[in-house]
Amino acid sequence: MKNLRFDEKGLIPAVIQDEKTNKVLTLCYMNKEALKKTLEEGKVYVFRRSKKALMLKGGSSGHIQVVKSLFVDCEENSLLFRVEQKRAACHAGYFTCYYRRLSKDGFLKIVEKKIFNPEDVYKSNKA
Repeated sequence: MKNLRFDEKGLIPAVIQDEKTNKVLTLCYMNKEALKKTLEEGKVYVFRRSKKALMLKGGSSGHIQVVKSLFVDCEENSLLFRVEQKRAACHAGYFTCYYRRLSKDGFLKIVEKKIFNPEDVYKSNKA
């Protein structure tokens, strides 16, 4: 962790990729605490910028990401995690957060199959 270059806010971007399918699942940010906890537990932790909090990826849904390997880019300022994704990565109900394709005419088209209904999974979090 010594050589990694975190930005001025203490964050480093982390690309999360599924080990089986090679699909990019999501892009998240980690602070040193999130990275340390990820390395210790073998599950992806992220720093949620909107909540300014450390969170287990999939903590509320149970759709965790088990770390299989970790790579660092040539400038040591971004990470690539290859993971075993449990069920789905996207809170919108898709396996990957990149479930839409942008066409040349600027329209978004859903190109992935929805795996779960977010209202069913996250209903206990609504109060």
